[in-house]
Amino acid sequence: MTRRETAPIGAPCWVDLFSSDLDRSLAFYSDLFGWTAEAPAAEFGGYVNLSKDGIRVAGAMTNDGSSGAPDMWSVYLATPGAQSTIDAATKSGSSVIVPAMAVGELGTMAVVTDPGGAAIGMWQPGLHKGYGVFDEPGSVSWCELHTRAYDASVAFYRDVFKWDAHTVADSPEFRYTTYGKDDDALAGIIDATSFLPAGQPSTWFVYFGTDDADKTLARATEQGGSVIQAAEDTPYGRLATAADPTGAVFKLRQNL
Repeated sequence: MTRRETAPIGAPCWVDLFSSDLDRSLAFYSDLFGWTAEAPAAEFGGYVNLSKDGIRVAGAMTNDGSSGAPDMWSVYLATPGAQSTIDAATKSGSSVIVPAMAVGELGTMAVVTDPGGAAIGMWQPGLHKGYGVFDEPGSVSWCELHTRAYDASVAFYRDVFKWDAHTVADSPEFRYTTYGKDDDALAGIIDATSFLPAGQPSTWFVYFGTDDADKTLARATEQGGSVIQAAEDTPYGRLATAADPTGAVFKLRQNL
């Protein structure tokens, strides 16, 4: 297993689900990935940590509709200081969605917008270090920003979240930057100007690892989810896109 105690600064370190039917969502992902839901934390609004083989991999919370946000997966990047990262982000033109908020002794979280309008979370770890396993079946395999503001976004994550940014491709057909290089890369930014549907904002997507993308898609539909993009082989693995029963979108990655 690919395990770690803490994430590098600026790297994805946690993902969580905002769900309007939390019980149904927990049942769906538990069946799909073999996750176990911990008891809801009443002191933190009923937040649920999800584990795979005893190691935390993700979280989930109820979407009561008051925020106006859809059901969705969110990505959090590691920071040594949430408030200083917010300050750097706002100097770059960001809006603050959730100000720095201590979560007991677990850590401090916040959410800001990037230059393309995508929401990105940050996590300053305390006792909760984030997910402890990644790039394995049933865990986060990759996180990727699809944006219409590619150049500005690359600069933003490099300057605000201290990314070690590497250009993978820079042609009119395909522009891509990663945090880290080659096999050590931990996240990516793609210029999605040509393929983001009209009206869809720039968005961070979470890929979950699977041994068999086609079987996982089939299982997802059996459990009330839907297929958005069928599995296909790419240079980066066999990839697919699905939605869970309440419409939250996630991606699958099968290493080939």
